[in-house]
Amino acid sequence: MNASNAPDLTIANVGYTVGKTSLLTDISLTIDGGSWLSIIGPNGAGKTTLLRCLAGLTKHTGTISIGETANHSLSPSDRAKLVALVPQTPVVPPGVVVCDYVLLGRTPHQGLRYSASVRDSEAVDETLDRLDLHCLRSRRVDTLSGGERQRVVIARALVQEAPVLVLDEPTTGLDIGHQFDVLELISELRAERRLTVLSTLHDLPLAGQFSDRIALLAAGQLVATGSPAEVLTTEHLAEHYGVDADITHDQDGRLHLAVKRKQRS
Repeated sequence: MNASNAPDLTIANVGYTVGKTSLLTDISLTIDGGSWLSIIGPNGAGKTTLLRCLAGLTKHTGTISIGETANHSLSPSDRAKLVALVPQTPVVPPGVVVCDYVLLGRTPHQGLRYSASVRDSEAVDETLDRLDLHCLRSRRVDTLSGGERQRVVIARALVQEAPVLVLDEPTTGLDIGHQFDVLELISELRAERRLTVLSTLHDLPLAGQFSDRIALLAAGQLVATGSPAEVLTTEHLAEHYGVDADITHDQDGRLHLAVKRKQRS
C-alpha cells in the first residue's frame, strides 16, 4: 500500500490463450496506488480480457497482485472487497429498481445475512446522493436514459467500497456531454475516496485528458506505456490504428488529437 492507502496493482507476465490463439502475451504493468491508468488499443487488442483477468473472471498465466495480495489467492467475496468492476455490458435483472440494483454491490459485505444492514442502507443512500440519483431510487433501471443507467452501474460498483475501481469502456453509448460527466465524476471520486482506477477507453482524447498513464495494447501485447504524451503519438496511432493524426498540447498541458481523413483518388 502507498501513503494514500490506495493499493498498487502489479501485473506480471500475464498471458491468456484460447485453444491455439494467444489473446494476451506476457503483459507486465505496475499501476501506482491512487493513480488512473487507461488501457487503449484497436479492437481485438485484449483490453477487456486483461480487465477480466484482474477481476478474477478469467484464468490466466502469470500473476496479478493487489497491494501485497496475490489475486488468485482471494475468494470471490474477498476480491470484491478490493476490486469493483464496471463492465461494458452489465447484466441488469429485469424489472429491478435503482435502489435494489445498487444494493447488490453490498453482497460481498453481507456474508450469511439475507437482509440489508444499517451500513448497507447508509452506503446505498450516500452513493445515490453523491451521484445525483436519489430521485431515481424507485425507478426501474430499464426505464432510465443511457447516462442515468451508466451512473447507476457505477453506483453499484462504488457501494462495494473497494479501493480499486475497474471500468470497461465507461462512456460506451453516451453522448459527449455525458461522457465528460461520467469521467469527471470518476476523477472526483478517485480523489475523494483515494481510489486506484484502471479503465479501457476507445476515445483517445478522453484517455489523454483524464489518465495519469496510458498502456497501449496491440494483438494481445503491450507495445507502449507511459504518460499520455508519450503514448499518444502520431507514430503509435499510424502503426496500431492506421490513422494519420495531428496531436497538440495546450498551455495547460491538455492533449488534443485530430484524425485526418484519408485522401481519396
